[in-house]
Amino acid sequence: MPAQGQRLTTTQSLAQKQVITQKLIQSIKLMAMPLTELRETIQLEVEKNPALEVVREAGEVDAPSLDENRTREDRVTETDPFDNSSDPGYQPAPKGDPDSKQRFLEGAVSREKSLHDHLIDQLRLMKGGSDVANLAEKIIWNLDGDGFHQEDPALLAGTDSDSGILKDALNLVRGMDPLGCGCADWKESLLVQATIRGDGPEEFALFVNDALPLLETKRPEDVRSRLGISKDDWEDFEEYIRTLNPFPGRLYATEAAQYIIPDLVVRKDEGEYVLILNDEVLPVLRVDPEFERIRDEAGDDKDARRFVSDHSREARYFINSLVQRENTLLKAARSIVEFQRDFFIGGPRFLKPLTLKDVAGEIGVHEATVSRITTNKYVQTDWGLFELKYFFTNSISGAGSSGSRVSKVAAKEVIKEILAETDPNQKISDQKLSDLLARRGINLARRTVAKYRKELDLPSSYNR
Repeated sequence: MPAQGQRLTTTQSLAQKQVITQKLIQSIKLMAMPLTELRETIQLEVEKNPALEVVREAGEVDAPSLDENRTREDRVTETDPFDNSSDPGYQPAPKGDPDSKQRFLEGAVSREKSLHDHLIDQLRLMKGGSDVANLAEKIIWNLDGDGFHQEDPALLAGTDSDSGILKDALNLVRGMDPLGCGCADWKESLLVQATIRGDGPEEFALFVNDALPLLETKRPEDVRSRLGISKDDWEDFEEYIRTLNPFPGRLYATEAAQYIIPDLVVRKDEGEYVLILNDEVLPVLRVDPEFERIRDEAGDDKDARRFVSDHSREARYFINSLVQRENTLLKAARSIVEFQRDFFIGGPRFLKPLTLKDVAGEIGVHEATVSRITTNKYVQTDWGLFELKYFFTNSISGAGSSGSRVSKVAAKEVIKEILAETDPNQKISDQKLSDLLARRGINLARRTVAKYRKELDLPSSYNR
């Protein structure tokens, strides 16, 4: 027995702990992925997990019926599929040589020629001294995507080289197609093109060196007056420069354009805005029933049964995670459309203050989930293509929807609208902008107006 005065106590406590498993991490990652990355992830998962089966590939239409296939097969004849080709390089066998078809097919797919390849091909056809040609080749490989020097060409020539050889090599490259490559920058390229062509207006160098840099911050009328250029000469300069290319190397740019695939589309149908999920770009998956049948046929082979069960379970969880991502995206997008209905009707100037917390409370998820599901997700609207994150904007006073009902984006749109409607000869100060905004119900201090103007990359009244 315990001694008198001593107590034997037992304390029990319950505590909840959230364990983040690998499957939960996978679900979170899928939630944040843009469409292009999601497609690659699905493809990798299908290759890795034998339990996953692609029911329909991305963009695939339903297969024709067996009767249609039989009809098509019955109509197949021994014909040349290139009979109607408009390519002059291909001639059918009876009319041309038997190898013409093979040469046509081999040349049908080829990579685009780069700027360096295009210039090197011309160099090989030209006649000139070997020293000049060798230096010209070095200059060509030293050009960037715009056709300009990456390193000083004098370094390529070396300290012991003749300056005349460098000059001849530069002139050789600059005279190739496209004109104006082998220069230091766009200004030199424009002047070189005008010199080679020999048809430029007088004082064109003044226009390029002095007028064009000032146009970045000044109005054309002010620049023309400052440099003493007549109106007729200015018009001649403008007309002539349109025939030149300030970045000639870009004509042979080989980098593929990056395209954004919208996750959602908002369309107006009979007066109501309809939200459409762009799910055609993703394949449709299911758990392969043939793979699961292996478990029933495995008998007492525990390893085989466990292999099938584990992969089937992972496949179901992966498919469920994709469905959850789709449902969460739709819920968040519907909430955004309802909150920002005025935007879809009138455009960016009617964008209202909105926070992640507003949407999270509406659809019953955590703010972090809303942040993940709206990052790198795009919606196609009548006003253009926007990231879902674009619709979250603070108020001009207060935080989110708890402050003013005018968003920062809307205030900036009104500032641009006021400046666009104002006579270019009339200079509007930031204080004047603040007063004009107040008349439209938008109360902003002068410093705030100046801040928004700078964010819009608009010059001050002094430089306008």
